[in-house]
Amino acid sequence: MARREIGDISFTQVYPLLVTKVECKGRTKDEVDEVIRWLTGYSQEQLEQMSNSETDYRTFFAHAPRMNPNAGLITGVVCGIRVEDIEDPLTQQARWLDKLVDELAKGKSMDKVLRS
Repeated sequence: MARREIGDISFTQVYPLLVTKVECKGRTKDEVDEVIRWLTGYSQEQLEQMSNSETDYRTFFAHAPRMNPNAGLITGVVCGIRVEDIEDPLTQQARWLDKLVDELAKGKSMDKVLRS
């Protein structure tokens, strides 16, 4: 089976996995939504539209109202790769989201997750 590019993956497929990951650790869908809104600038209504459409990751991040200016403060390792060293902007944005959700699932406070 051919490996799919990260931009071709449907946000609709990924979103429930992100929610399940944090709910298994006692966190909530609302917290995942807050993290996504913080990172991308989407409103809750826009986020719900995206999660119910066949939008791929490339489109999801390309149409984000604004990437949070503090996103550059997201550091650490996801899938064995340091997120701050990723050169491809789309891959870095996707891994930023992965990192934030990982931190949420690990029990970090929302203030720390959102770099407040």
